[in-house]
Amino acid sequence: MFKKFSQWLDSLEDKNEGVENLPSEERRRFLKMGLTITGVFAGGTLLSLVSKVDDVFGSIGGYSERYPYKPHYAMVLRVDRCIDCERCMEACRRTNHVPEYGWRTKILERHIPLGEGEWYREFMPILCNHCNNPPCVRACPTQATYKDSRTGIVRMDYRKCIGCKTCMVACPYDMRYFNEEKRAVDKCDFCWESRLSKGKKLTACAEACPAGVRIFGDLSDPESEVFQMVHSETRVVWVLRPETGARPNVFYTKG
Repeated sequence: MFKKFSQWLDSLEDKNEGVENLPSEERRRFLKMGLTITGVFAGGTLLSLVSKVDDVFGSIGGYSERYPYKPHYAMVLRVDRCIDCERCMEACRRTNHVPEYGWRTKILERHIPLGEGEWYREFMPILCNHCNNPPCVRACPTQATYKDSRTGIVRMDYRKCIGCKTCMVACPYDMRYFNEEKRAVDKCDFCWESRLSKGKKLTACAEACPAGVRIFGDLSDPESEVFQMVHSETRVVWVLRPETGARPNVFYTKG
């Protein structure tokens, strides 16, 4: 079931309490950035958000040179299309054998004020952001969590995991859980093991979505829909928690 966006933000703050280089006041300010961005978007101030894309992702040339993965898997989430049908979550569980207590993707809920006591409800899917500069990889003492040098996918080597859960604390998005059966931390791998490595083109969640919320593809291919959406000069695109320097490969937009 979905979790309120504000509760998720509070849980991130609690989980990251004491994490190095993230003072409490700064952490709370930036944890709320997702709400701030949406508020600016709703208010129609677009240019600041478009220019922010350059700050977060860098130029096309510099970005591809610094992160030369090929294919460079990424996902764009069109949050205004999500209807909370949970088909993505069901497909993920079924495809990747996720236990009932675990998760590889979630759907959050938030209320957007319209003024004069009116509001509307919006759903926000979240998953591992497969960051270009992943804090979880830096935190893992055994290299059980690592970034694939070819695809850029952040993956787990369950044989090396000692269950210390340091990566869970380091994750800026709370998208890892401890799998009791595997006796190791588990997370989304963009369906690499279950689908992509077997020739499939889409993740299970992207294929199952009936509303076209999840756009999955290759960020290194200028012809791909993902690349064109992220680098569009007319589209507002943002990421969650850019202040962490993680440089996510999961992007958010509307429309």
